Amino acid sequence: MDKNNTRSGIPKEKFEFADRDSTISEKKFNHKPIGYFRDAWNRFRKNKASIVAAIIILLIVLYALIVPFLGISEEMNLYYAKKGPRMTWLRAFGIADGGVDEAFNDLTYIKLLAIGAAAEDRDGTASVSFAEGQTSEYQPVLESQGYTAQALPGGRYKFTYQARVDSYLQLGFVNMQVTQSEYAKILEWQEESGLQVIYPLIDEKSGYFYSGAPEADKANYWYKTNQRGAPVSVNEETGQVTALSLSTDLRLEDNYLRDANGDPVYHTYTGGGDIHTAAYKVRVLYYNYYQYRTGSEPNYLLGTDSQGYDMALRLAKGIRLSLLVAVFVSVINFMIGGIYGAIEGYYGGLLDLIMERISDILSGVPFIVVATLFQIHLAQKLGPIPGMLFAFVVTGWIGTASRMRSQFYRFKNQEYVMAARTLGARDRRIILKHIFPNTLGTLITSIALVIPGVVFNESMLSFLGIVNLGTAETTSLGTLLSDASSIWTNYPHLMIIPAVVISLMMICFNLFGNGLRDAFNPSLRGVEE
Repeated sequence: MDKNNTRSGIPKEKFEFADRDSTISEKKFNHKPIGYFRDAWNRFRKNKASIVAAIIILLIVLYALIVPFLGISEEMNLYYAKKGPRMTWLRAFGIADGGVDEAFNDLTYIKLLAIGAAAEDRDGTASVSFAEGQTSEYQPVLESQGYTAQALPGGRYKFTYQARVDSYLQLGFVNMQVTQSEYAKILEWQEESGLQVIYPLIDEKSGYFYSGAPEADKANYWYKTNQRGAPVSVNEETGQVTALSLSTDLRLEDNYLRDANGDPVYHTYTGGGDIHTAAYKVRVLYYNYYQYRTGSEPNYLLGTDSQGYDMALRLAKGIRLSLLVAVFVSVINFMIGGIYGAIEGYYGGLLDLIMERISDILSGVPFIVVATLFQIHLAQKLGPIPGMLFAFVVTGWIGTASRMRSQFYRFKNQEYVMAARTLGARDRRIILKHIFPNTLGTLITSIALVIPGVVFNESMLSFLGIVNLGTAETTSLGTLLSDASSIWTNYPHLMIIPAVVISLMMICFNLFGNGLRDAFNPSLRGVEE
């Protein structure tokens, strides 16, 4: 063995004698002590899943806070209820175009295509051909996907047309009543904007009107039809009626209401006494009427819900309500459970035994029963939200109290607590100054893990109809799911969007809580390199 080496194999020149009069500086070491919260943060940021979950939670919270201040209309619009996402500037890319894929028979397909021709016929002269109407900006058919023909007895055929249509333009024309003053305002807006809102009325008593059409769709049958709704051509001299079929050279004959001079009628008086109360019946192109009312084209980032509210705004309100309820419940449970568990764990003995039995009794009561009873008896006086909060608080603190109790049992016999008690410290000081700070990490983690449970239970109560939060001002994620439960097969976005948000919140809060639990675990404390 080399004499220059020690038995351990380390060269002698690596050793250095310490000066017993000097102090060894901590700078000579490659580490330094760090605080409790700094150490927790260092461990938390190494948990990539928790960091991603925290970012997603932050984005959801920002969405709920910012969207209500973007000037989105809060009005209910039944004409545009249950529509898909539509943004004007994205339509050119085939994204969020409000389109739906539907199948039509030959008669309803003609009616759909005729909307574009009627929209271009602004003066009621019926000079716009059916083919020219296909190039109109108000033409609802976005893409024709062809047709299939099915042979029927008697040499007839049944045609089924597949097409992708803009559901907002598909509404077409609507009959409505407006006051005389409102009628004047619409005419003035038409002159300023150059957009036609009011169109000629339809003669429903001519004998060539499809009276069997749904009331909301009658304004779109502006052309002469038979009682089946099929377009017809009428020979004015002989009175002969000829049924028309869909073809490239199809020309529909208008069925407008006309005055004695043969000019189209744009409004009829239906009642009232003066300019403010006189009611007019008018026929409007609803797409332009919407622009008159709101100042912009229909733009709904996430579509509309079953009542015609903007889905993006309703979703933001639902998230905000769910999070506010969850945070409020967590804080209240933290306070009640913290005090209750601290008393149990610190004093123990008979008091602990009695308090534990009280907790056992309350924990055995089903939450859904408590919530239902509170909604039946308390919600009528205080409202559904306070009644729901009371239901959450009645038993929600038990889990926090149990965690706090176990932590106090763990720390109350530690040496530093015994020293404080020996020096004459009072119980309140020992609880608040010496034991409680050591339980803070566990309690913070419990709050983060309580939030997803509250969100889930609140959504469940709203979905089942136990709590009714579906008003014009407020809603919840569970209410949105409940409203969509019976129609989601036809309008899947009404169910998918809130379901995805609830799932994200549940997953992310659990991942975030698990990250906090690991970060505040004292057994994992270390040093900063």
